[in-house]
Amino acid sequence: MLSTTPRTRLGREKQRAGTDRQDLYDVLDTGLFCHLGVVVDGCPMVVPTGYGRAGDTLYLHGSTGARSLRAAAGAEVCVTVTHVDGIVLARSVFHHSVNYRSAIIYGRPEPLTGEEERLEGLRALTEQLAPGQWDYARRPSPKELAATAVLALSLEEASVKIRRGPPQDDEADYELPVWAGVLPLRTAWGAPVPDPVLPEGIDVPVHISGRE
Repeated sequence: MLSTTPRTRLGREKQRAGTDRQDLYDVLDTGLFCHLGVVVDGCPMVVPTGYGRAGDTLYLHGSTGARSLRAAAGAEVCVTVTHVDGIVLARSVFHHSVNYRSAIIYGRPEPLTGEEERLEGLRALTEQLAPGQWDYARRPSPKELAATAVLALSLEEASVKIRRGPPQDDEADYELPVWAGVLPLRTAWGAPVPDPVLPEGIDVPVHISGRE
């Protein structure tokens, strides 16, 4: 079960809470980008960034010179991941809504310093974006690894919120001659586009072509 803290307890629409830890994994594992919220030089900053999950750890990475990552190391942060599944059109504007799945994680990211643990974090990040790519492409060189900051954030304090289904109108509005329903939103992979300088004879690997 997900932990419940004052920061993760839902104040409204409590029936939308995901209470199972698998709900959290499902939201994270089907996402590609998160938003990292951190205070930098006394001001809030929200940075879109790639991430990866391995067990109950979320990995974040970027340049060692990135202000957001330097500020996030060891500080209180908030990370969010959201999927929009549809626009909910009601009979009244007030009851318009969105079908979505979202996760919020609070904690203090730990900067990774050991080579092995940093490579494990980068593997999780790479596999999040393109499963199978870590074993296909070249691994980071020592110079590249030294220029990359990798943070590990525990998933201990997290919440999940999900909305599904049709609009919920006021009882009197169901008599209005107004169309109501859901406009589903889906994201799909397109056909791989090769690098213009790619030599002939190098085919799209199966782990990429199979995602079309």
